[in-house]
Amino acid sequence: MTGMPEVDFALDTYECIVLYPGPSGRALPAETVQRLQAEHLAHMQALQRRGIILVAGAVDGPAREPDPPLGFGLARTGSVDDVRSVMEADPAVQAGLYKVDVMSFYCPAGSLEFPLAKTQS
Repeated sequence: MTGMPEVDFALDTYECIVLYPGPSGRALPAETVQRLQAEHLAHMQALQRRGIILVAGAVDGPAREPDPPLGFGLARTGSVDDVRSVMEADPAVQAGLYKVDVMSFYCPAGSLEFPLAKTQS
């Protein structure tokens, strides 16, 4: 499916961010991984303070090999490319600890709220 689905109700559009293990993750020393994870969290918090990221966090569950998703987030900027650009600037993505995918996410209008995003703006 590409583009907006055809439905008989209004839809809200978000940018869905999914983080996966990156190509360098297993080869990096533990102290480098810890530093990059801290830099990643700081990057995500800065994006949330700027109002780009509405919600983000880690995911856990049955592993999907070879690349189980590690994190998920939603943004609402109107541009998958803009969100991809700020996510590719994440130090952990640049170092290869994580790789990122950004795609459109559609849901019934008004069905999601982000109270933390509203109070942090």
